[in-house]
Amino acid sequence: MAVIAVVDYDMGNLHSVCKGLEKAGATPKVTDSAKELEKADAIVLPGVGAFDPAVQHLRSRNLEAPIKAAIASGKPFLGICLGLQILFDSSEEGCEPGLGIIKGKVRRFRPEPGITIPHMGWNQLELTQPKCLLWEYLAPQPWVYFVHSYYVDPAEPEVRAANVTHGSQTVTAAIAHENLMAVQFHPEKSSNIGLQILSNFVAQVRDREEIAA
Repeated sequence: MAVIAVVDYDMGNLHSVCKGLEKAGATPKVTDSAKELEKADAIVLPGVGAFDPAVQHLRSRNLEAPIKAAIASGKPFLGICLGLQILFDSSEEGCEPGLGIIKGKVRRFRPEPGITIPHMGWNQLELTQPKCLLWEYLAPQPWVYFVHSYYVDPAEPEVRAANVTHGSQTVTAAIAHENLMAVQFHPEKSSNIGLQILSNFVAQVRDREEIAA
């Protein structure tokens, strides 16, 4: 079974992510060790909370360079929620620099009549990369579960894999570029659709292992 390192930096709901990965047929390993990230077949970076503490916690554990090295090596990587946002250059939520792996900024939803911030609950994805492997076996506009006040705004629009609309604002809900994938919603809270997305990620990890073997 594929061993997937789940990065522990005190900012994620690790239990439900691990349960989801187990159901998807992987062996999750919660770790903050650079050596374990290097050994794992893939990496999941979950995250709940605020931007500045997240990047501070990652840097205090010396995890920034290992994460960048793993992505550069072609290892499958999945960011979830805050784990998507900290891949970007900066955020309107704080003043710390992000990891800068994806060019662009994290922005706050504009207040407008009739919408709540945070954007919370079930909403439909508009798949902008319909052939992205994360979306295999899904309906064209799947429902997933969101909780966020900020969204990513990539400098290169082609990395967008899905959008979501909240009020009059259509924003990026997922990105995908080669081995790097990240989602703003919570697959581990998105019922069968979320489990399918995690299973699709695990299947990619297995395919890569088979090719390497």
